[in-house]
Amino acid sequence: MGDSILGNSDKEKVVVVKVENQLNMSSQGNAVAKRANVILSVTEFVILGFSNRPDTSSIYFVLFLCIYIITVLGNILIIIIINVDPSLHTPMYFFLRNLSFLEICYTSVTLPKVLSNLLSENKAISLAGCAVQMYLFLFFGVTECCLLASMAYDRYSAICKPLQYMTIMNKRVCIQLTGGSCICGTLVAVGHTTFVFTLPFCGSNVINHFFCEIQPVLKLVCGHTYWIEIQISVGAAFVLMMPFMLILVSYICIISTILKITSIEGRRKAFSTCSSHLIVVTLLYGTALIMYVRPKSSFSPDVNKLLSLFYSVVTLILNPIIYSLRNKEVKDAMRETGMKVFHPQK
Repeated sequence: MGDSILGNSDKEKVVVVKVENQLNMSSQGNAVAKRANVILSVTEFVILGFSNRPDTSSIYFVLFLCIYIITVLGNILIIIIINVDPSLHTPMYFFLRNLSFLEICYTSVTLPKVLSNLLSENKAISLAGCAVQMYLFLFFGVTECCLLASMAYDRYSAICKPLQYMTIMNKRVCIQLTGGSCICGTLVAVGHTTFVFTLPFCGSNVINHFFCEIQPVLKLVCGHTYWIEIQISVGAAFVLMMPFMLILVSYICIISTILKITSIEGRRKAFSTCSSHLIVVTLLYGTALIMYVRPKSSFSPDVNKLLSLFYSVVTLILNPIIYSLRNKEVKDAMRETGMKVFHPQK
């Protein structure tokens, strides 16, 4: 009855509308399917690195290889010297030994992959491999920040409370502070890595960086990531500022105590025991705060790479140099160890 009322032209219009609706639904379905395929197909990332020019890759390789070897050997040397010299079996050098071990692990998270990518045309890293690299980088980085805070507390106890120093910083307390630093590193690394890698990835899989750092990886997440980056920045600020505030309070008390010392030699000796630590803290926290606690897109990707390179690579090669050159006890121990090795009869 209804069909008889409609004219031929009306019937044709109805057919055309039905066909258009079917086509729209089909195109939307294809778009959703394509989007799902893109998201599901991101099983690996490509790390862009520093240079795509073959003529400069060899220069970068030699440079980073030298940095890696010097960093590892320098920190191994500090660990050996502290172990073999009984005069260095104190809380201060207990933390320094652990710091050296952390720095060997920290630099080994990124530089071997950087060196591999410079030699190979295949710069891919699996999704799981990227997650593991991010986790380890965060774990060792946060653990080092907390350990530096523990070292600041050790210096505070030594200078501000010298008579109770060995009671305050006994072996149990040193182990607890080191273990607490590792627990903080684990919690932060698990939280941030899980948060990032439960997000959907789509579009490009090229990471414009030299390792899987949070901010470059977030640029590959589907949709707007403004609020996600805000959450990451707030979390990073909290993680960095808590140990930093402890370090700051410790050094305010230390400087106040040093200024009360009447003799110039006493002031110099007291300050020399913590100057190396203060330099390392300034280098690490200075670049890390600039990198993580800043407005979105403040720097270009190349500047971000340089900042990351400085706090994750350059500071690590400087630390053993700073602790060996500015620390009289370490220099004396190195000299004595060298004498025993090369002149055992003496």
